[in-house]
This record gives sequence, C-alpha cells and structure tokens, in this order.
Amino acid sequence: MAGVNSGTTLVLLDTNAYLRLAKRVRPLLGVPFGQKCYTLTILADVEDEVLASGRLRFRFPWFEADGELAQERLAKRIRLTAEEREQIESAALFLHDWVLQDVEKYMVKGRSPPGPADCRALAFGQVRSAIVATDDLGMHELAKDFGIAVWHGFELLAKLRTAKKISDALVREIYEALEANGDLPASWRNARHTHLAKVFGPKH
Repeated sequence: MAGVNSGTTLVLLDTNAYLRLAKRVRPLLGVPFGQKCYTLTILADVEDEVLASGRLRFRFPWFEADGELAQERLAKRIRLTAEEREQIESAALFLHDWVLQDVEKYMVKGRSPPGPADCRALAFGQVRSAIVATDDLGMHELAKDFGIAVWHGFELLAKLRTAKKISDALVREIYEALEANGDLPASWRNARHTHLAKVFGPKH
C-alpha cells in the first residue's frame, strides 16, 4: 500500500479494532468501499504489539496461525516516507507529552490514558488526514482535543454494512463472537439499537 490513491479516505485501525474484525471481514485491508472510498490500513505497530503480548497471542491464536491474514497485513499496511515517519514521531511525542501533563483527564470512567503506540496512531491521523478507528475512549478524548477524526469500531462496522461489504448476518456473528469472548465494549452494546438498529431493531 505504498501509494494510496488521492481519491481515497484512509482509515487506520488500531490493534484492537483490527483484532475485532480481521478474522471475519475478508478482505479487510486495502479495499475501497463507500462513497468516500474508505480504505482500511494498519501500521507495523499492530504486528509488534500483538507479538510482544503473551495475552494477545493467547487470546487471538489466528493472528500468527492464519498465513492469509499475515500476508494481507504485510501487503496492505501503510508504507511511510522518511519525512512522514519523522513528522509522525514528532507529533506522537507532542501528543504523549500532552497526555502526561494531565493524565487524570484521560482516566475518567475507567479509561486508560493513551500510550506511545496510541499517540502514534493519532499522529498518523493528524499527519495523513486519516480517520483512526479505535474503541479506546482515552484516544477519543485526546483526538477531540486536537480535532483528529476518529471512529468507534461499531461506526466502521455500520459503514461496511451500508456499503454492502458485510451482511446483517455477519454483523450479528461479529457481535456474538465478541460477546462470547468477553470483548464487547460498552459503546458497541449501546450501538446495537442506534447505529445498527436496522440489524438489531430499535430499543424497547
């Protein structure tokens, strides 16, 4: 994914957003969809973060075992120029310093303050005018401070559904799998009867 068409809108998945969708939405990366030609990509950080975490490797064994997905990640992750890397690292350091100046602000309601990898993802969004897909509420708070575009994972799911990239049945299957794994965020629960009311019905 070295050269991305200027007519596309890049959407960067953070690690959790990727892990929640990649096993079931295929192909996930590098395929434009919707009127704005949204194109999903990841940074090398996803690979690094999962492989460095025994917990993630245990919970998501398919990440290493599924060669097709490994090839897709390698082929479709974003390639950065040296200048872009420098701009992103600089912006990420600034964002992380900003968080450290008022950590409590990002820990309201049990949130985790954005770490270095989170700040790199948001810095990418800032430098490349991309949307960052994440369910990390601390990242959403930081993005709001700097006007960086972010989506929740359920918003991405809704857009994939609207573009007919996934079916209602697959949306339900993804929800059921996340629920069974104890990995369904509160924001996704609430979205069942708002963003995804056409799948799950209105709230009674």
